[in-house]
Amino acid sequence: MADYAFKPHERPTLPGSPANPDHPTQRRIRHFLIGCLIGLTGGLGNALVTVNLNFAQGTLGLNSDEAAWLTAVYFMTNITANLLLVKYRQQFGLQPFIRYTLAAYAVTTLMHLFIHDFWTSVAVRAMSGIAASGLSTLTILYFFQALPAPKRLAAVMIGICIPQLATPLARVLSPGLLIWGDWHNLYWFELGLALATLAAVMAQPLPPSEREKVFEPLDFLTFSLLAPGLWLLIAVLSQGRIQWWFERPWIGWSLAASVALIAGAVLVEHHRKNPLINTRWLGTREMVRLIAVAASVRILLSEQAFGSVGLLSVVGMINDQMVTLNLIVILASIAGLATAVLTFRPDNLSRPIIISVVLIVIASFMDAHTTNLTRPSHFYLSQALIGFASLLFLAQAMVIGIARTLLAGGKNFISFVVLFSMSQSIGGLAGGTLLGTFQTVREKYHSHELVQNIVASDPLIAARLGAGGRVVAGTVGDPVLRSAEGAALLSQQVTREANILAYNDVFLLIGVLAILITIWGFMISRSIRRRNEPSPVVLLVQRLQSQAQQGQ
Repeated sequence: MADYAFKPHERPTLPGSPANPDHPTQRRIRHFLIGCLIGLTGGLGNALVTVNLNFAQGTLGLNSDEAAWLTAVYFMTNITANLLLVKYRQQFGLQPFIRYTLAAYAVTTLMHLFIHDFWTSVAVRAMSGIAASGLSTLTILYFFQALPAPKRLAAVMIGICIPQLATPLARVLSPGLLIWGDWHNLYWFELGLALATLAAVMAQPLPPSEREKVFEPLDFLTFSLLAPGLWLLIAVLSQGRIQWWFERPWIGWSLAASVALIAGAVLVEHHRKNPLINTRWLGTREMVRLIAVAASVRILLSEQAFGSVGLLSVVGMINDQMVTLNLIVILASIAGLATAVLTFRPDNLSRPIIISVVLIVIASFMDAHTTNLTRPSHFYLSQALIGFASLLFLAQAMVIGIARTLLAGGKNFISFVVLFSMSQSIGGLAGGTLLGTFQTVREKYHSHELVQNIVASDPLIAARLGAGGRVVAGTVGDPVLRSAEGAALLSQQVTREANILAYNDVFLLIGVLAILITIWGFMISRSIRRRNEPSPVVLLVQRLQSQAQQGQ
């Protein structure tokens, strides 16, 4: 920093954050484009594996619980890396971390192209999670450089939302990448993204930053308690539905150990003078309310990742048939982000959040009437509504959190980043797990109800059994075996119908929960107006405008 003379308004907001000089237009455009690349790289690596998990499972010879570990280990490293990353860049700088992490990520991915086993896959996903934790912050910082000071909150909105486009984009890109049936193309593409991002970051680095010594010995004690606690919780959430909650004793022991470790970490932090996570500030009514709403809506948004995609899979659809659907979701999501930025009102951020939840209510009830004739085109409108609502909500929630954080003091920045990241990642994982568990239970119920009505003496049932037998008549000559094959085909049809009915129940459940959250949101908004509570975003906007005027 000694070689640079920054004006007061250009100095870094926090140690470890880049300075904010007045850039020429061309440089701002470069920062904007690099920010988009970084955001997509941070999300696409894991999204490509997640949306093709069945394909990866088959080509690598994994069973279902092993395949689930590939996504679980990503969340494990992604969530916990933020615990130390923020302080690391405050003491050593963000650029060295990103360069080292991306280089290690690229090398690990390259190794996986030549070493094909379960453990190298786990290593790649772990490095992907660590890299993504840094890239999510780096995305926002690049957008900070791309926009002038009065538009910094818009930079937060764009930076937090760009990575959310990764999952539908991965479903659009996957059919082309897997057209030759070779899973290596996924990793080649992931490697290319990592190298392109590394080159872009080195070609157009962020402005320098102030650094200070911030690490304390107790930080590592907190990490050694909180990290394994979160890892165990994620393991339970990812494996509970697959291995079933009550069938494996390790699930119960892991959950108990997770609670104990997380409680121990909170206890340590609560009594520290300079905590890594400020539990007192996070325990305030405003922050608890914000995180609770963010996590709740994130669970509802699992309707898109689990509900619609799961049902289409039941009726035989794969990514190739869902390209148009996901293109519509991407366009609707971008429209949601644009709406959040263009209609941004610092004095009334609760309205867009309530509108987002109402859109989820409408979409969920629209999807609750699916049949075995349902195809991707039937989901165009409903999934567009959810895509629009997801980024409209996320942008507003992130702005509220950042505003409260900066107004309360930079020392709380780590606390907010860690907790908001946890609410979104674990909320999404818990949403898929809870909805999946509910769907499994309802499928068993509907299967039982349907089977009760199947009687071989019923002429319609006898006709269905005979039709099933005639399907295999060309390959099966034994009449008894043909009859058995017909019964097996009927059983498959019953299972399919039970799954469809169960997914309809999931959509109804999401709709009911969304109604309850909408009512809760109205109550919160009314309570804030009654107390005449000042909006933290209004105060932060006033501060940014004041700094911009001082710079002029």
